[in-house]
Amino acid sequence: MLDRVNTPSDGRPSRGAAGRHVHRGGHRAGSRRRRSRRVAAWPVALLVLVVGSGLLAALVEGWSAADQVVTTGHRSALSPSGPDGDRAGTVTPVPSSTVSRGSTWSDPRRSAAAPLPPGLTAADLEAGVLSAKVPWRAKGRLRTVAGDRAAPKGSGRVHRVVVRVEAGLSVDGRRFADFVLDTLNDRRSWGRGGAVRFARTDSRSAADLTVVLASPELSARLCRPLRTFGKLSCRTGSSVVFTHYRWVKGITDYGTDRTGYRHYLVNHEVGHWLGNGHRSCPGRGRRAPVMMQQTKGLRGCRPNPWPHP
Repeated sequence: MLDRVNTPSDGRPSRGAAGRHVHRGGHRAGSRRRRSRRVAAWPVALLVLVVGSGLLAALVEGWSAADQVVTTGHRSALSPSGPDGDRAGTVTPVPSSTVSRGSTWSDPRRSAAAPLPPGLTAADLEAGVLSAKVPWRAKGRLRTVAGDRAAPKGSGRVHRVVVRVEAGLSVDGRRFADFVLDTLNDRRSWGRGGAVRFARTDSRSAADLTVVLASPELSARLCRPLRTFGKLSCRTGSSVVFTHYRWVKGITDYGTDRTGYRHYLVNHEVGHWLGNGHRSCPGRGRRAPVMMQQTKGLRGCRPNPWPHP
């Protein structure tokens, strides 16, 4: 420790460490002695500072606030999570020795499942629907959904499908395309028993079939001379055109089962492309044929979205 000269309030000098009287001004020998003590004390203070800093650094290194892990049963944003969605994960600090220096920490507020858009379900999102609102028109231009997808294994003929979505619609094109291909390659669809298979391409020139999702206004124009009023879908040439209105809203006869109705739309319109014509309800209470115009009413039949239910 450094020596300190204390001067009492009565002005009398105090005794130093050697028993001598030390005045405020001091003698030269006393001054040299004090300077030597100060110089000798600096290495000790420096050592204390270094050791203390190292200890503090060790504490910070071993228990860093930045080194945290999220402990939560995370579910997909697409999985049902109840009316309030997933709860945010809890954050637990851990010693940095258990965390890889190359790893990154994700904020649990970002990783928690986002709430569903108003009026939509997880199944709607899986079909590419991002909003329950349906505008009459969008931008009037079709965009091809990028990406390829191989046909499932089998011996049946492969039909190559290109998927196009009108720009400006609140639609996830990739999810919409996946929904269409999943439907067509389902064992209950037209490919039952490997009769036909469907692959996806983003090359319009290589495609056998074009699947379009368009606003009511554009779909009505694409379906001419048929009069769809923007609320009916159609097959025209080598294309099938789905109106965004029905893809989002469904129909009353299917109730809340919009997924089932979307399966019906895909199977019905592609059924026309495969050469199948319309059929009627076979009787009250019986299952409706997929080629029945179910959008216009079931006429006593039960809803059915599949060619081979």
